[in-house]
Amino acid sequence: MNTMIQGEDSEEVEIDLEDSSDPDEYDNGEEPKTLWRAHPSLEEEEDIHTSTMVEISDTKPLINVRDPRGINDCLKVTFEDVIAEPVSLRSGDRVWIWSHALFEVSRVWIYRVVTVLLAIPISIISGLLFAILSCLHIWIVGPCSHCLLIGAHWLQSLWSIVLGIIVRPFLTSAGRCCGGFSVHLAKE
Repeated sequence: MNTMIQGEDSEEVEIDLEDSSDPDEYDNGEEPKTLWRAHPSLEEEEDIHTSTMVEISDTKPLINVRDPRGINDCLKVTFEDVIAEPVSLRSGDRVWIWSHALFEVSRVWIYRVVTVLLAIPISIISGLLFAILSCLHIWIVGPCSHCLLIGAHWLQSLWSIVLGIIVRPFLTSAGRCCGGFSVHLAKE
C-alpha cells in the first residue's frame, strides 16, 4: 500500500505503508529500500533542541548551553584530570577501562540524584531570597537613598567648598614643593 502525500512545498512524497515483516516479500535477498526519509529543514535544525515538542531525554537536551557565561568552567572534570598512571606503573587494560566507565557513570548519576534532591528546594529558596531582596531594594533602599541625597545636598555643596578652598591649595603647593626632587636608582 503506497500513499501519496503532498508536502508544504507542493512536492509529492511517496510513503510505503505496507508491512515489511513478511520474509517472502524479498525473495532475491535484498534488504528493503527506504523510500522516504524526512530531512529537517534549516529552521528545524536550529530549533531542534528548543522546540517544546522535543521529548526529554539524555540525547536531546532542551537547552544546549547551560553555562553561557562560563561561571563553572572549573568543574569540567574528566577521568584523565583525576586519575593518571605513569608509563612505568600500569594497571591492566580492563581495569583501566572499567575504572574509567565507573568513574563517568557514578559522576553523572550521583550528580543527577543530588540535583533531583536539592535543585528544586534550592531554586525555590533562591527565588524567594532574590524576590525579597529585589522588593527591599525597589521599595525601601532606593527611595531612602534618594531622600538622603535630597536632604544631604547642602552637605555635598559644603564638602566641595572645603575641598576647593582648603585641600586643593594645600595639595597643589605640596606638589610644587616636591616637584623639584628627582630620584635616581643605580645598581652597585
